[in-house]
Amino acid sequence: MSLRPETRAVHNSKIDPASGAIVPPITLSTTFEYETTGMEQDPEQLIYTRWQNPNRAALESAMANLEGGAVAHAISSGSAAMLTVFQALRPGDHIVSSDDMYFGIRVQLNEFLAPWGLETTYVDMSDLDALRAAMRPETKLVILETPTNPMIRLADIAGAAEIAHDYDAMLLVDNTVATPVAQNPIQLGADIVVISLTKYIAGHHDVLGGVIIFAEVDEFAERINRLARIGGAVLSPFNCWLALRGLQSLSYRLRAHSESALQVACFLAEHPKIERVLYPRHPSHPQYDLALRQMEFGSGLMSILLKDGRDAAIQLVNRLQLFTSATSFGGTHSLIEHRESIEEGSSTPANLLRVSIGLEHPADLIADLRQALA
Repeated sequence: MSLRPETRAVHNSKIDPASGAIVPPITLSTTFEYETTGMEQDPEQLIYTRWQNPNRAALESAMANLEGGAVAHAISSGSAAMLTVFQALRPGDHIVSSDDMYFGIRVQLNEFLAPWGLETTYVDMSDLDALRAAMRPETKLVILETPTNPMIRLADIAGAAEIAHDYDAMLLVDNTVATPVAQNPIQLGADIVVISLTKYIAGHHDVLGGVIIFAEVDEFAERINRLARIGGAVLSPFNCWLALRGLQSLSYRLRAHSESALQVACFLAEHPKIERVLYPRHPSHPQYDLALRQMEFGSGLMSILLKDGRDAAIQLVNRLQLFTSATSFGGTHSLIEHRESIEEGSSTPANLLRVSIGLEHPADLIADLRQALA
């Protein structure tokens, strides 16, 4: 039976054979009894929780299934997931990456990995000609973040996959903003998908975690698996349990986030104090046609630019009552943040605010924005 994402998200968890519980128990034990045979152990044998844990195994299976991948590895954070991928490359390898991406990943590439011999070229991934021009024989990885954070730019995943594969490189897509229920990179040709579970998957501002999903089980996927297990940057059992719980309601939460976000975007786009609204499913977005083609819906993340500059943006944050001035996105509460203030070496416009629409009623959020802009 071919099941839709909503059904697969709920039925990924197996009934606990010991108790019949439909919610899997949390297994906090760090070590497990196993039979001593003198033979090499099965890689999936429960021995030590850094190697594998029932909660992590359940989450990894669910994420691979929902994203349409062959295998997934749950990592201690989204940033650690990206770092693990980079560590699996070799000195002398070349990466082509989006020039608009979460600033922490750029810090990893420039500060930690460039001295180690990993070279990165940054390009505007909305321009496939620029991507092709940046490719080299030693290019091993192309990185897309789509939509990007915080400029909400889109990249043509299928087009980028074709270019990457022409050079025998892998395409990695950061699918954190869209999640697998709004956008499916593997179906569009991606080899690797990375998601910060902290955001929409867990969905309640109470989990730190990441996941790496592979379209196929190949040598690179096995190398990532070994790096995670030997290096130890694996997700804790409790955070796995929380993320798996959040996953079951993801489809319905993300639809609510998206519907509310579009209403807020429509209000802000018409306001005289707003210079521009960046939201994929608003018709003013320069890549609106690509968003319609590539994304099922728009998610809850947007950015806005204020006409009166940096001071006006900061004042707006401080006048809001329902929006919390806080980092991150994807949870129940609506958040707003002046990104230029917190990004190291930021190139983000000083008048930009990143807005995460939560699960409050959109009319209340619009009323709060109206009074703060007045």
